[in-house]
Amino acid sequence: MEIKKAAQAGTYESNDVYVQLFENPNHTIDIQLTSVVIKQFGEQIHQVIQKTLKQFDITSCIIVVEDKGALDHVLAARIESAILRSLS
Repeated sequence: MEIKKAAQAGTYESNDVYVQLFENPNHTIDIQLTSVVIKQFGEQIHQVIQKTLKQFDITSCIIVVEDKGALDHVLAARIESAILRSLS
């Protein structure tokens, strides 16, 4: 599935994450990640992003993730919310 409409979810508050989804004209998944904990948890964050996109069969999107220390389940929930918003 491809993202057809831009959507976002989350906040810039501490321990939260702001997620934006956009259509990708290259038909690939492009992850743009910034995080206050990227050195310690960057790989784990990437894995959660990829796993959540895969659960929704997303094969093409640009996902911009601005993490402020969110836990994995918060990140997954924010991505899910953005996906559902992009489909409505």
